[in-house]
Amino acid sequence: MAAINDTELFKVPGLVAVITGGGTGIGLMMAKALSANGAKKVFIVGRRLEKLEEAAKDHDNIIPVQGDVTSKDSLAKVADRVKAEAGYVNLLAINSGTSGPMMDGIPQNPSISQLQQSFWNWSAESINNVFALNNTAAFFTATAFLELLDAGNKPGNGPDYQTQILFTSSLAGLSRNYSTGIAYATSKAGTVHMAKALATYLAPYSIRVNTLAPGIFPSEMTQGHIGASAGFSQSTIPAGRVGSDEDIRGTILWLAGRAGAYINGMVVLVDGGRLSLQPSTY
Repeated sequence: MAAINDTELFKVPGLVAVITGGGTGIGLMMAKALSANGAKKVFIVGRRLEKLEEAAKDHDNIIPVQGDVTSKDSLAKVADRVKAEAGYVNLLAINSGTSGPMMDGIPQNPSISQLQQSFWNWSAESINNVFALNNTAAFFTATAFLELLDAGNKPGNGPDYQTQILFTSSLAGLSRNYSTGIAYATSKAGTVHMAKALATYLAPYSIRVNTLAPGIFPSEMTQGHIGASAGFSQSTIPAGRVGSDEDIRGTILWLAGRAGAYINGMVVLVDGGRLSLQPSTY
């Protein structure tokens, strides 16, 4: 086996990646990390073209692709474009998501009547929308790119290790503390199990499936929960802070690079220790 410099284990030369929800937040952190470390092409997918174009500015290998992951027709068009421009995919990061109804409006220590009324006030549509994006769309996103992921395993098509689907779940999907909302937490638990099931089902096809379970990171979804200092008490997050760009960069380069090539079926928790302080099923 040829000698390899340890730093090369975290490079991604020749890699073709597709990242949904890649225009902001964690998806953009992933895209920039891959772009700066040798990726051939990083396709970022989302509904808001202006956000995607802003994200891709100054990065020749980041390609904005407008698409709606809740539409099978739109997903097929995105996959067709990637096929035309790259021919294969080595990493599919399924990162789009939404939070749905939160627990913020529920009184602390509510009576059973207050709790019932608060839950009843949520619309069925608001809950269904969470599962439609976080689960149904995630499943069809994975499905849309299976042939391209298979093509990524052919000799000469990117790195010489197995291709990968990486789902973004959440700490909330592993915790019994439903502060983020029951629909969101339940959907993210579903994401974890979907990824595990697909890791088993796709193993004969040499397509790996892993899951990223982040804690609190700066994003549009978490703006209302992060103060200006981004600091947290160690009684809430042992690290004493929210996650940073570097925390995602290090994780994605490990999982996408040669360093993580033997990882399959894993849930990677990146939360500064927060789950350690909560009842959980990790």
